[in-house]
Amino acid sequence: MVEHIKKIVPGLVKEYDERKKEDLRKIIPTIVRKGIDSINLSMFNTEMRNALLNAAGDEFLKRGRMTEAIISFTLSKNPSKLIEVGDQYKETGLYANAIEVYKLADSREKLIAIGDFCIDHEERTGDAIKAFTYANDPTRLVKIGEDCIRKEKYDFAVEIFSQLNDVKKLAIIGDLCVEARQYAYAAKAYELAGDKERLTKLGDICLKEGLLGSAYKLYELAENTMMVEFLKENFPDQI
Repeated sequence: MVEHIKKIVPGLVKEYDERKKEDLRKIIPTIVRKGIDSINLSMFNTEMRNALLNAAGDEFLKRGRMTEAIISFTLSKNPSKLIEVGDQYKETGLYANAIEVYKLADSREKLIAIGDFCIDHEERTGDAIKAFTYANDPTRLVKIGEDCIRKEKYDFAVEIFSQLNDVKKLAIIGDLCVEARQYAYAAKAYELAGDKERLTKLGDICLKEGLLGSAYKLYELAENTMMVEFLKENFPDQI
C-alpha cells in the first residue's frame, strides 16, 4: 500500500502543478488587459498571488510596459526580476531608471556597478551620485565630490557634501563659488552648512554690487535682522 502511494504521489504532484499552470494561463491575459493597478488579487493565497504577479510581470516586460512590470515584481517581492528590469533599462541607456529599480531590488552590488559606470561618463555625474547615495557608499561619494570641486562642478559638490553633512567642506565650496562669482551656489553651500557669518558676508557682497534682492534673502538666512530691516525700510520696491 505504502509503495503504491509512493508511486502515485509524483504523478499527483505533476498533475497539480499542471492544473496550477493552466489556472495561471487563464487569468494572466485578464490581468494584462485590465492593468496591474486596476486588479484585485486579495482572494488568492500568497503563493498563488505571487505566481500571478510574477507571470503578469513577465508579460508586461515582454510588452515593454515597464512600470507595470516593476509594480508586479515589487508586490511579489521578487528582487531578481526587478534586477532584470533594471538591466534592461541600463542596456537601453536609461541609467536613472535602472538606478531606481536597483534601489527597489535592494541590490547594492548593482547600484555600485552602475555608479562606477556613470563616473566614467561625465554627463552621468548626477546618476553616479544617486547610485552611490542609494548604495550608502560615502567613500565613492567623497571621491566624486572632490573631483567635482576640481572641475568646478559646484552644484554637484554641494549636493554630495550636504548629503555627507560635511560642514567644513561646504564652507570651502561656498568660498570657491564666491571667488567664481557663482553666488547662488555659494548661498546654498553656506545655508546647508548653517554658516550665518558667511551668509552675511555674501549678503554684503551682493549689497555692494547692487543685488538688493539677493542681499535681502541672504540676510534673512543669516538672521541678520538689522540689515533685513534696513533693506525693507529703504528699498521695499527692490527686494
